[in-house]
Amino acid sequence: MIRATRVLPAHSWDAESATGSVTLPMAERHRRRIRLETDQGGAVLLDLPVAVMLNHGDGLALEDGGTLRVIAAAEDVADIGCADAVHLARVAWHLGNRHLPLQVVDNRTLRIGWDHVIAEMVEGLGASVSRKTRPFQPEGGAYSGGGHDHGHSHSHDDDGHAHA
Repeated sequence: MIRATRVLPAHSWDAESATGSVTLPMAERHRRRIRLETDQGGAVLLDLPVAVMLNHGDGLALEDGGTLRVIAAAEDVADIGCADAVHLARVAWHLGNRHLPLQVVDNRTLRIGWDHVIAEMVEGLGASVSRKTRPFQPEGGAYSGGGHDHGHSHSHDDDGHAHA
């Protein structure tokens, strides 16, 4: 089985040259070594020196010279709408206090994995909640260094993919 031994961060490689792709939900994108099924029906062994968070648009360099594009799978999420930046900071603090993976979508919207209890909590804080099916790319966290975690957020459109 061909191995993927290196991660190419999104925007650092020519995604148009990808020889295939792999679509994974957030929970399956923090990996070091695992057999992956490609979207084209093949199998690849991800074999990295350390576990990394694979982000949407990253490339997986294959031993044969090819590259697989990582695609964030659409999954069940809650988009949390806030009135302004202060409200967003307050809601984000409450979510962070619960150690939830969180994506900052824009200056008034946060995204988390769907959880009806948390949705009710943030509604109680005055936020709106929309249940959606979208790609989920949470923040890497302040202490996520030592690997490929990018430690930056992306601006996303409605289907969760970065704007060009």
